[in-house]
Amino acid sequence: MARRRKGRAVDGILVLDKPMGVTSNRALQGVKHLYNAAKAGHTGSLDPLATGVLPLCLGEATKFSQYLLDADKAYQSTFVLGSVTDTGDAEGKVLEERDASGLYESDVVAALRQFEGEIEQIPSMFSAIKKDGQPLYKLARQGLEVERKPRLVVIKELQLRAFRGGDRPEVDIYMECTKGTYVRSLAEDLGRVLGCGAFVSVLRRTRSGPFSIEDSIAPGALEAIRDTGGFDAIDALLLPADAALGELPLVSLSESGGFYIRQGQPVMVPNAPRGGIVRVALHSGEFLGVGEMLDDGRVAPRRLIVTGG
Repeated sequence: MARRRKGRAVDGILVLDKPMGVTSNRALQGVKHLYNAAKAGHTGSLDPLATGVLPLCLGEATKFSQYLLDADKAYQSTFVLGSVTDTGDAEGKVLEERDASGLYESDVVAALRQFEGEIEQIPSMFSAIKKDGQPLYKLARQGLEVERKPRLVVIKELQLRAFRGGDRPEVDIYMECTKGTYVRSLAEDLGRVLGCGAFVSVLRRTRSGPFSIEDSIAPGALEAIRDTGGFDAIDALLLPADAALGELPLVSLSESGGFYIRQGQPVMVPNAPRGGIVRVALHSGEFLGVGEMLDDGRVAPRRLIVTGG
């Protein structure tokens, strides 16, 4: 007999504005506690240094978190030029310092062009990628370094927003990129191209998939709303589970079609997309889950919402 989960069966997506100095898991556990949710998961880690958009999935919405893991991201960041740290960010130990006072804004703009489009990145030893089940950052803190294979990523937009000169110039960067792109690796690579070193001092995620910073709420504000209005007030802030799937084609079924697909049976759909993953809903608008189009025009269930009970 399956063990019953403790907490409320609450479903939906909360877009959290993660504060600095907090791990993604700690932020998740705080929200889970505020909602007294039986089940919750995040959609990809943000470094403790980083702030910004962290979509959290509660209940049945956790079934679709992979679509947010795979989504494009956008970041605003500040790089300090003229220093190299062992972590690639401001929390690390300074390994080397060089005079970068001779750099101009035009030098940075020219160097950034090398990183636009499809590039290869070697992940930092202080990333959350696992090696034999251990996150790299844990190995790095033990003084260990392992070989990391380059990863292919796409930087779709890369802008220099500000340049502040001096012995250690600072540059404000905006970037839009595919999943798995490491901002600290970009800073380190930019520092190598400029010949002076660089690290990340500020990092803010402004978008994750369809969710932007304007959609987010800070933990303190969420707690204040819960204290004032109770669970109903914070439940009203949750987005529906299919908010993570906006880019998938929608297939609409009749009540009878919904019945059969809930039984695990593929259902014929007239004028449906040819192949691929689709959102599945009833004509009434009720979201059922995710399906896959078969060659014969039927949609087969893949990940469905469980309702009731």
